[in-house]
Order: sequence, then C-alpha cells, then structure tokens
Amino acid sequence: MAGSLGGMNVERVLLARPRGFCAGVEMAIKALAWMVRIFEPPVYCYHEIVHNRLVVEEFARQGVIFVDDVAEVPAGAPLMLSAHGSAPDVEAAAQAGGRPMVNAVCPLVTKVHHELKVRAGRGYTVVYVGHAGHEEAIGTMAVAPGAVRLVEHEGDVAAMPEPEGAVALLAQTTLPHDEWQGIADAAKARFPELWMPTRSDLCYATTNRQAALREVAPRCDTVVVIGSENSSNTVSLAKVAAASSPRVLRVNTADELPDDLAGVVGVTAGASAPERLVEEVIARLAPREGVEVVPVVDEDEYFPPPPELRDILRALFHATAVLHGVAPEGQHPAVEDRNVAAVTMLAPTGGRP
Repeated sequence: MAGSLGGMNVERVLLARPRGFCAGVEMAIKALAWMVRIFEPPVYCYHEIVHNRLVVEEFARQGVIFVDDVAEVPAGAPLMLSAHGSAPDVEAAAQAGGRPMVNAVCPLVTKVHHELKVRAGRGYTVVYVGHAGHEEAIGTMAVAPGAVRLVEHEGDVAAMPEPEGAVALLAQTTLPHDEWQGIADAAKARFPELWMPTRSDLCYATTNRQAALREVAPRCDTVVVIGSENSSNTVSLAKVAAASSPRVLRVNTADELPDDLAGVVGVTAGASAPERLVEEVIARLAPREGVEVVPVVDEDEYFPPPPELRDILRALFHATAVLHGVAPEGQHPAVEDRNVAAVTMLAPTGGRP
C-alpha cells in the first residue's frame, strides 16, 4: 500500500523514450472519441478499446458500453471493434443488424491477419507465436483455425505433431523480442524451409519501448512500468526490466507506488498508458536531482482514422453544409487528424486520463 511521501528518497528518475501511446492506440482512442461525439449514447465497443483501465473507465463515463459478445449490441446501435483485431465471424456479426460499425483494428494486426489468410490458402501450416486467451491471438487464429498452431514456449515447437507440407511462422504483435526470438530459432531449427515475413510481425512500438527500457533498466535501483495488468506489451516491458534491474513495479497509477523507493528509478509506460500517468508518477517520486530522459528512437508513425469512420465523418460534414445552405468545401477535419492528440480527444474537459 502507498503511504506518505516521507519514505521516498529518490535521487533521480531515468525516463525512457519512447514510451506510452503508440500510433495504433492513438488511432483507436480518437476513433472511439469521435463515435461518442457523433452518436447519442450508448455507443458500444466490442472488447476493451485498448488494454488500459483508466482509458476504459473514462470512456464508460462518457457513455460507452463494453461487451464481449456482439449479440449484446442492439440492432441499429453504433458499434466499434477494438484495436486488437476481431475474428471474421465477429466482424460479420458486427456489420449485421443495421449498425453503424467502425473497426479500429491496428493496421499492424491487420497485416498478420492477411499473412495468415494467404499462407493458409497456400496450404501452409502456420506456427503462431502468441499468448493463449489474448484477444489479439484469438482474433488472429480465427482467420484460419484449421491451419494455425499456437506456440507459447520454445518447447511447444518440439512438441508439435509433424505438419504436412510447408510451414510458416507468424506472431502476436505485442510479444517481447527475446521471447519471440527464442521460439523463432527453435522453429527454424526444426523446419529449415520455414517461411517468415520479410518484415517482422512484432509491433515497432513494442520493440522500440523495449529497446529504450533496456538502456534504462541496468542503471536503476527500481524500474516502474506504468500500465494495466491485462496489457500484453506492459507485461512484456516488466519482463524486460526484470532481466537487468533488481526491482520492477507495474502500476496503474501513482497511488499504487510504495513509499520506500530510493536511489535511481527508471520509468516507462506501456503503449496503452496515457502520458498524464507518467507525469503523476514522476511527481510522486519527486526525484531530488530531477529527470533524465533516455532517448533511443523518435517515432513519427501515424495511422489515419478507420475507413468506416472517415465515411461517416464525410457524410456528416456534407449533410451539415447542405443544412446550412452552403456548398461543402474540403473535408471534415478529423479525416486528417495527425496533429490531434488522443488524450485531448479522450478528455476534452481536461480530466483524467
């Protein structure tokens, strides 16, 4: 339990960069925020839009209802599919019932879905490296369930029944690189003709955040990883930190920090964690010698709004112009929202997150 600030004796904070929201999370949060603005509540979302408790709670306050079955969504009600990707039958059900539907799947997950569909269509057995029960893994494997074999550990590769024909290797995007590499090496050793994509399935943001943390963690007495327990990339960050730091804490908020922290503390955040949480953690740590930012790479990736949302916004823009008796010029500003921060869309009144 967190206590008073009296026990804190933090010398310095090493702040990893990059950290926090990735392009896919930015896109998904902004998309759901637009849905809340466009439609009367409730707006429905299949699964959590991203795996962060505070983000989900904020949307719930704004009238979003999160469901685990599309059948729970009334016909005609607006529906969004989460960033983690959905099974084909879920997408089909979401489009039925006259619902305005927006699919906020991360484009990097879509890439893996496409790779799996193509390889399965060519007769491959697909070895899929992922975590059983994770929403991304469930949605991906459902693309070609008869062709895919889930592996979570290196030993699972050796235990696989002998496949017929060619073998391909794909992965859940949020895996730690080291975890994936060990399994990939085992698969290549067993299947010398193994097909792999020319560009890694691992999310650039996951890889970058882990690389930044590897620079930070060895210099720290404690590493604080900000993010929710059901966030795969957050859990992966904690594992990366544990390899080279004596103490690792995963917290949702600054209130969960213990009051015995001392020395040098590293701070990072999972790809679904708002930057406001980082600021609150640093304020709680109150380092005597301030904060040192440890940069590894600058990210400038941008994913535009989902196509279904762009269509809705264009239609609204033109309808509004017609109602006011003017000719529509240009397009709705949200169709190109590169310079709009997701955290601003999520909490327009300045509240948390």
